[in-house]
Formats: sequence, C-alpha cells, structure tokens
Amino acid sequence: MTKAQLETMLRNKFLSFVSDTISQEMETDVLAVSASELAIPCLDAEGNEKFVLIKISIPRGTRNGQGGYDPYDGYAVAEDYRIDLEEKAQKKADAEAKKRAKIAKDQKVREEKAALAEANKNLKELRKIKLAKPEEEGDDYSKEYAPHELTDMLN
Repeated sequence: MTKAQLETMLRNKFLSFVSDTISQEMETDVLAVSASELAIPCLDAEGNEKFVLIKISIPRGTRNGQGGYDPYDGYAVAEDYRIDLEEKAQKKADAEAKKRAKIAKDQKVREEKAALAEANKNLKELRKIKLAKPEEEGDDYSKEYAPHELTDMLN
C-alpha cells in the first residue's frame, strides 16, 4: 500500500469512530460533508440550530527542502502550544498588574488634586470672609499712631 492509501485508511477509521460515537452518545445525526469532515447539527443556548464541524487530518509534517517531509511531532507541537498559552497568560497577568498600578497611581493623583482644590476653596472662602468683615476699631492701630511710632513699637 502507498503512503496516501495508509493515511486514507487511518483517517476513515477515525472518521467512522467519531461519527459512530457521537451518533450513539448524543443521539444525533452526523453528516459527512467531505472526505475528512463531519458536521453535527445542534442547538445553541437560545434554541437556534448550529453545526459543529469536526475535521480529521493526518499531518505529514514540514517540508525539509530535500523533496520530502520531516515527520510531524504532535508531542512537540503540544508542548509548543502549552508554552505559548503560558506566555500569553503571563503577559496578560503582567498587563493586569501594570493596569492596577496605573489605576492606583491615577487614583492617588486624583485624590491629591481634590485635596488641593478643597484647600484652595477653603482659602478663597476665608479671603471672602476677611474682605467682607469690617475691621474692628481696636485692631487698626494706624489711625491711632503715626507710622514712625508703629515702627518703634514693632522693634
């Protein structure tokens, strides 16, 4: 048998197994839509009809440049996928930590600005009160004493 015939037999064996298993376990039709694909009708959460498409393939591997293929290594591909998922999860965690730090920093800046605005508001209120309040007669020494006498008093 040729390599292509062996791969076709293996693919058909898995297609038959998957089709029979799904038909029996889920009590639904499994439709062959191509030599390597099965479509399974199902309902989504809202009751709409959808299809699940399952493709069975026998990968040959990567071309080696010498007119052939390097064999496909599913274990290495699975390990690469696992590493890729871990890297993505780490990047996501780092981005979340960076985002939380920025939010905390921004919150602190907003609180400082609010405190400064409140202090400025209070200062303006004090100035308004002071400007609106007539000075008491006893506090204005400039009317009682000449400027040189006030200077002497301070010294």
